[in-house]
Formats: sequence, C-alpha cells, structure tokens
Amino acid sequence: MSEQFRLGLIINPLAGLGGSVGLKGSDNLAEQALALGAVPMAAQRARVCLEQLVTLRDKLHIVTVAGDMGETLCRELGFTFELCYTPAQNPTQASDTEQAAKLMAAQGVDLLLFAGGDGTARNICSIVADSTTVLGIPAGCKIHSGVYAISPLAAGKLLAKLVAGELVSQQEAAVMDIDETAFRQGVVKARRYGEMRIPAELRYVQSVKMAGKESEELVLDDLAAYVVSQLEDDVRYVMGSGSTVAAVMAELGLDNTLLGVDVVENGQLLAKDVTASQLLALVQDYPSKLIITLIGGQGHVFGRGNQQLSPAVIRAIGRDNILLLATKTKLQQLNGRPLLADTGEPQLDRELQGLLSVLTGYNDYVMYRLGYEDDN
Repeated sequence: MSEQFRLGLIINPLAGLGGSVGLKGSDNLAEQALALGAVPMAAQRARVCLEQLVTLRDKLHIVTVAGDMGETLCRELGFTFELCYTPAQNPTQASDTEQAAKLMAAQGVDLLLFAGGDGTARNICSIVADSTTVLGIPAGCKIHSGVYAISPLAAGKLLAKLVAGELVSQQEAAVMDIDETAFRQGVVKARRYGEMRIPAELRYVQSVKMAGKESEELVLDDLAAYVVSQLEDDVRYVMGSGSTVAAVMAELGLDNTLLGVDVVENGQLLAKDVTASQLLALVQDYPSKLIITLIGGQGHVFGRGNQQLSPAVIRAIGRDNILLLATKTKLQQLNGRPLLADTGEPQLDRELQGLLSVLTGYNDYVMYRLGYEDDN
C-alpha cells in the first residue's frame, strides 16, 4: 500500500455559536449564545467536508483531538485516526486549539484541516505560521481570512484531490480578524495577523473579504430609491446586513442594524436585529421577501455574517422572493467567479444555484450565476 496521507483535524466546537442568535461573533460568548438557544454547528460542517473523503479511507490517516474537537466525528465516519491531544476542560479553550496545532505541526502532518472562524485561524496561525499547509472549513460567524474554503463541501472536494494524489499548487493566504466589540457597534476594524500556506485551487478557496465604505454613493442612492419604490403593502421585508442594504433603510428613514437583520412591513420597522428563531416566526406563513447583498471580493450571499438567515428561514421565504442588490463594481470585483451560498445545508445550497437577477441600479438588472455548475 502507498504511504497514507496524514491529515491533522481540529474542530472548534464553539465556532459560529453567536451567529444565529445575533451576537455577531462567538469569542468569549459561548455560554450566552447557548443560553439564547444557539445550536453548535461546527461538527456538522466538518462532517460535510469529511464525507467527501469516505471512499478514500484507506489512503488517509487522521491525527486529531479527543472528544468534540475531532475524535467523535472520526469515529462516526469510520476513519483511521490517532489522538495527539486531550483537552483538560469543557468547554474547550483557544489554548486547546493552539496546543493541538503545535503537536500536529511537530508530527509533520501533510495538511492541517480546521473548522472554525477567524479567531480559530488566528490561534492556529500563531503556532504554525507558514510552516504547515492548512485549510479552513468555514464554521464561524465572521470569515474574513483567505485560508478558508468557500464552503465545507468545497473543502472536502479539494482535500479529495490531495488525498488522491492529484497535483495542487500552494499559495500564501492572509489571516484576518476584526474587533468583535467594535463589530457589535457597527464598526468593522479588520487587521492582518499573518499568513498561512494553503492549497491554491482558487475555485474552492475564498478571497480575503474586501472592506471599506462603498464609494459609489450616487449608484447606491439610485438603487435604494428604486427598491423603496417597489416595496409592496402587507409584505414583510427581511433586510440583510451590509452597507448596500443600509442604503435602502436610510431611504426609508428607518434605523438600521448594519451588521444584523431587521424586518420591515408597510414602511415601518417591525423587528430589529432578530435571531434566526425570531425571524422564522415572523416570516413563516406570512408573505415575505428578502433583500440582501453580497460580500465584496468573496461573493458570498449566504453564510458569512448573516447566519440569522437559516436554511429554514430561506426556505420559508423562497428563492423567488430573494432580491439581491449589488453595484456593478462589486460584481466586477469577483472577476467572473460565481456568487456563493454556504447556508449550512448542502442540499439547499444546490437548490439556490443558477442564474439570479441582480439589481445593480435604478431599474437596472443583470443576470449572474450563483454556485459552480459541477457542485452537484
């Protein structure tokens, strides 16, 4: 038998907890998020990735962490694995991620796979820097870093190429994170914390999020004015996060949660900064539409900073009731790459694929594709 691919696996069980309950982050807020009804999803997202490797079990040996940080999932999927570290406490801490990464790097894994958010990427970067090839499974509330695959499914497909022995080049990617305290006040302060080495299959790996104030103010004003002119009576409009949607709220003269989700009906603010469960209760069995934009540079429509838009919420609203807003400049920044959905439910991601009508100005639409054609 040829030498097995040695894969390091670290799952941050607390990653992303704050997203669905509107906390806009999970750092030091795990207990609060759980009390608000948040459901841990990092292991499920890691499962979606590793399921792409099940047929390659005989070529793969996993080095992982005890319990929910990797061992449990490896057992459930039947992978051959060894434990390199056992956390001393539950819930686990950032120091557990760092210690596990240190031990895996010392053992010389071929690639260190981790599930988490930008905080997890920072923890690992502080230990391995660019000495070990890594790949992130997006599971956090905020994913500004370029070390993550565009989705758990994409991470699995890229890993399958590596394990099968296909040639995949490498590149350096930035590790970014923001000040969560400022983030909750509507201010994005992103900082570069270093670089890590990743597999460079560009269709599977996301770009660094592009920050900065929208410069096309006149275009945004026209776009917002047109959206407001088209709003229907007795329909609940779910207003997604971001500066483009904020322009619509400004046109309405309503207070806006820049980094949260609000609900508007008949020109009035019905609910502000809602959680996923609150939002589902508001749109279920009631005429509703979603107004949303994309993340500049990355192209994500769902799954980055708007986890309140859960699969249940998206299904309740329906694909045909989604109004996507983006200036042409924002679309051009994608350089032809498709829009992306990473809802946490691969089947829904596939259902959302296809050409979308994107409003780019006053009664000005373009057709743009969401999802890669071969991601079925």
